[in-house]
Amino acid sequence: MPPSNKHDPFDPELVRELATLIAETDLSEIEVEKGDLRIRVARERLVQQVQVPVAAVAPPLPAAAIPAAAPTPAADADPKALAAHPGAVLSPMVGTAYRKPSPDAKTFVEVGSRVESGARVLLVEAMKTFNDIVAPRAGTVTAIFIEDGQPVEFGEPLLLIE
Repeated sequence: MPPSNKHDPFDPELVRELATLIAETDLSEIEVEKGDLRIRVARERLVQQVQVPVAAVAPPLPAAAIPAAAPTPAADADPKALAAHPGAVLSPMVGTAYRKPSPDAKTFVEVGSRVESGARVLLVEAMKTFNDIVAPRAGTVTAIFIEDGQPVEFGEPLLLIE
């Protein structure tokens, strides 16, 4: 579709092509400039880094003093406090969270699973598109706050990696 007139050089087809290029590649943004026309298309990537002071660690307890099930942050804990935890993996969008790639497959991770940075740990489906949720850092999954198929909000804590 050519521009509608001399004073409106906007080309919607070019914007569509640029958006398709971003969707098909790992680019986060692209910009083109031709004469007075400049078009920038960007994909929002949420990277959240929070620094929280760490308290001094107490010496280890004898094995007999350790409870059978070590407590982990509860799913009913304050969501804002969980979201501020440096190991929290937050939902980057509103959608439905899935713990496994298909109904008959095994889950990506369980509490106690060791993960590497960039490993897929969940999926969030939004507008019929499945989005990989990856571990922002290496560590051990210490808590999972969602059930398979649960609706989630933007910024909601999904799991904890320590």
